Amino acid sequence: MLSGLERVKVSVIVPARNEEASLGTCLDSLVAQTGVPSEIIVVDDHSTDRTQQIAASFQSVHLVKAGPLPDGWTGKNNAVTTGARYAQGQWLLFTDADTVHLPGSLAGAVKEAEENGAELLSYSPEQIAVTFWEMATLPVVFAELARQYPPAKVSDPASPLAAANGQYILIRRDTYNAVGGHAAVARDILEDVALARAVKRSGRRIRFRFAPTAVRTRMYRNYRQLRDGWTKNLALLFPSPGWLALRTLALWVFPCIVLSLSLESALKNFVGDVVALVAFLFLAARIHRANFPLKMTLLGTLFGMPMFAHLLLRSKRAHAKHIVMWKGRTYSAEHLTENHISTDPTPHLGSNRAMDALTDPAPTTTGRLS
Repeated sequence: MLSGLERVKVSVIVPARNEEASLGTCLDSLVAQTGVPSEIIVVDDHSTDRTQQIAASFQSVHLVKAGPLPDGWTGKNNAVTTGARYAQGQWLLFTDADTVHLPGSLAGAVKEAEENGAELLSYSPEQIAVTFWEMATLPVVFAELARQYPPAKVSDPASPLAAANGQYILIRRDTYNAVGGHAAVARDILEDVALARAVKRSGRRIRFRFAPTAVRTRMYRNYRQLRDGWTKNLALLFPSPGWLALRTLALWVFPCIVLSLSLESALKNFVGDVVALVAFLFLAARIHRANFPLKMTLLGTLFGMPMFAHLLLRSKRAHAKHIVMWKGRTYSAEHLTENHISTDPTPHLGSNRAMDALTDPAPTTTGRLS
């Protein structure tokens, strides 16, 4: 007879802060997973809505409360570290509350990681967009991310490039502890990329790919969430956000100028139309690599590119001022400076499971990762 610890192959950890709109659907998809022993842990990150009640309504889900936010930590890092301390699995899956997991995806992910010798497997989910600005902006953002972080290079052990998508990160428990877990990147807003870098720098293999048949998500449900979310992340994802914004605008403006000049000159009208059409087709081809439907590719080409440039510059300004806002919290230079990282990596656990029942060592803060 296997012990309880040995039976738990995967611990699924879902940090949740005011996620009443999506948490129920996420948990429905997780509790329906088959093919691999698992436990599901929801970490309530000081929610003020019905998040706790929704999580508690699932009999098989463990509800844990994140403790007070330590100095220098981001809220998500505090929450997922709490979940990891509670978890008993040989694998840890960190996934967001706005994800939906397709049948069999959890067992498939574990199999894929083991067959490829990956210590960390990260999926880029299918992105669901509903509102106009979601449909216009997401294709441009993800097309540029694919250029900056090509999955083939990220997955290549010979390449130093590392990345992961925090919406879906499956990692071996031993590896997670060895690199210090999220406690080692407690100050990082872009904790998913920081964790992937830590794993790859340790000499362990990571695997990263687009996985629309495994998981899907709707990241933002209105313009304000989209604006604030990408303001938080874009300046960290791209090394030169100002230059990328100018280049994006230049690529978008060029065919517009050509078409305008063509309309003013009957003699050169045909040539101008052809040049403008070719330029727009070039932009559409760049954006199409993000794997969005044709309608969204066209919206991205026509409207998403200037929006992307605006968000890049907005993100650049926010980070230059060392003030980033997300989910009711303001992260300033005080929180994001290494000197203010808490030396205690053990948040309080809002659970009645005894700490001494956990056999894995606590993550440490060794190693600054940026």
